[in-house]
Amino acid sequence: MQEELLLDKNTNSIPEKQHLPKLGFLGVGWIGRNRMEVIASHQAGKVAFIADTVLQNTEAALQSAPQAKAVATLTEMLTDETDGIVIATPSAFHAEQTIQALEAGKAVFCQKPLGRNYKETKQVVEAARRANKLLGVDLSYRFTKAMQAVYQVVQSGELGNIYAVELTFHNAYGPDKPWFYDPKLSGGGCVIDLGVHLVDLALWTLNFPEVEKVTSSLFSQGQRISNTQDKVEDYANASIELAGGTHVSLSCSWNLPAGQEAIISASFYGTKGGAAFKNVNGSFYDFVAERFYGTRTETLTFPPDDWSGRAGVVWANRVAAGESFHPEAEEFVKVASVLDKIYGR
Repeated sequence: MQEELLLDKNTNSIPEKQHLPKLGFLGVGWIGRNRMEVIASHQAGKVAFIADTVLQNTEAALQSAPQAKAVATLTEMLTDETDGIVIATPSAFHAEQTIQALEAGKAVFCQKPLGRNYKETKQVVEAARRANKLLGVDLSYRFTKAMQAVYQVVQSGELGNIYAVELTFHNAYGPDKPWFYDPKLSGGGCVIDLGVHLVDLALWTLNFPEVEKVTSSLFSQGQRISNTQDKVEDYANASIELAGGTHVSLSCSWNLPAGQEAIISASFYGTKGGAAFKNVNGSFYDFVAERFYGTRTETLTFPPDDWSGRAGVVWANRVAAGESFHPEAEEFVKVASVLDKIYGR
């Protein structure tokens, strides 16, 4: 339902007469607190509950939302008055916590990955369908103005037949939490952490075609790895063949000596031109959209773009509008299926 992703429509504040959903925020480290603050600042939801296992995180969140009640567990958030739960906890807990909230009759917005693998992700989506509750995942790059511009160009058909997509996400740093490096807790390394965004952007922009074949090479500290159950990858390259003949190449990494903080891009090449979403000067936050005509480049969007947290605002606005389960949640399962193939699962 692409019309629901249009930025101008979905980032507007909810009218005063419309019900503001009461939300619980489970996990309020820097990402969780950012999503909480952005949703509140856009008047898209009321911060009713806060929970985090780290006391300092809870205290910092309460400074931003002093009206909220600090609780110790998700269960304490699941009151009759709560409309939705925003989850930003370690990946190992996402599926279980999301299912618990859905079964309690709450809409959920969860950090990526929704599950550590296809099986977990599918279980969550099935729970959302049974509960008839709106399920959102923080696949945040969809909601940048730059990616929206690229999406619209591809959807217009003006690029002709899209035959190649090049996806890149190199991060000069690695995660600072130990659980990221335990595949049983994280589900994998840079692919499930960074590549999930890229796979989503490619499939979403191309209307989720069938995936026919996936091959990959995974590395850890410069050595090829085959047993992804015991070790996480810090560099990955994958080749994805789509129905219709489109070829997608994916490259992502942690701690790569790339000469800048980050290289992030999604480029689409067609028989009549190309378009790309890419970061600027190594930034994690500034993006442009470009359109290619042979040797000429046209810039479609420029920074700044205050996109951080926008996906959560869109979800909260949809909850406020009374939306229930939407079949678009199956997209999360399709992305998880591709990641499993990259991991050889």
